[in-house]
Amino acid sequence: MTPSTNPLPGIAPGIAPGTEPAAQRNLLAGVGLVIGACISLQFGAAVAVQLFPQLGSWGVTALRLGLAAVILLLIGRPRLRSWTRRQWTAVVLFGASMGCMNGSFYASIERIPLGAAVSIEFLGPLVLAAVLARRWLDGLWVAIALAGMGLLGLDSALGESLDPVGVALALVAGVFWAGYVLTSARVGRLVPGAGGLAVALVVATLVVAPLGAPGAVGALGDPVLLGMALVTALLASLVPYTLELSALRRVPAPVFSILLSLEPAFAALFGWILLGQDSGLLRNLAIVLVIIASAGVTLAERRPAGQRRSAAPSAVSRNA
Repeated sequence: MTPSTNPLPGIAPGIAPGTEPAAQRNLLAGVGLVIGACISLQFGAAVAVQLFPQLGSWGVTALRLGLAAVILLLIGRPRLRSWTRRQWTAVVLFGASMGCMNGSFYASIERIPLGAAVSIEFLGPLVLAAVLARRWLDGLWVAIALAGMGLLGLDSALGESLDPVGVALALVAGVFWAGYVLTSARVGRLVPGAGGLAVALVVATLVVAPLGAPGAVGALGDPVLLGMALVTALLASLVPYTLELSALRRVPAPVFSILLSLEPAFAALFGWILLGQDSGLLRNLAIVLVIIASAGVTLAERRPAGQRRSAAPSAVSRNA
């Protein structure tokens, strides 16, 4: 049998003889988890935008990450004393990338439309997917997804001028998003359960606290603001990160990265529904392109193992 091409065997085991149906079900479950994470994350981001006037983007980020950390610590109760230095290092890097990604992204959507910000931010995991691509077909799906990102950005640019600071912050968020994909995969492999995510959320909160603490404190005396922040913490942190960490145990990192191309589609949808950001022809076409790319990479990965070509280990497995 042709060796598995999966670059993260510790997260999504390669297909063994006689187990193809189970492996395919596992992949489909992972795809469902990523889609659920996309929906929850973008809905939560749309809710968070409504808190910016009172708390500021960094304040909202610090508050939602902190609330999510408290909830997950109470639920998971990680056994920290048993962790090795390797596990701690992985979790700290995961938390740092998560905090920087969230802080810069929320700062960007304070200045530019949600769909445009996600389109620009997505360049990070998209480039990661291109680097990890193992076949010419992988490159084709990346190109289609990139075309969708370009159309989303063009649609937003034609509608209104984009704040250059907001664009720069979205690009920074994209870099840390790529780091998030790699570090979360490592935590999913090294730390069982949700303990790694819980502690990473604490680290992420500490990373954004210097800029976000003043705004976050302002919500503690207002039950309405605190309730909205709690909803944001659940929808934009706890639920999507739990789903994504679980998905990374089921699907290879390149598949995970390209499936995230659904993010701009959901961002455009919830931006239109909740924030009144109109959707035109270009945006609808972009949504079609990103869905095609996501479906294409998923179907390609579902092919029987014997039909896949072996490849050298990816950058992820070499650095793991």
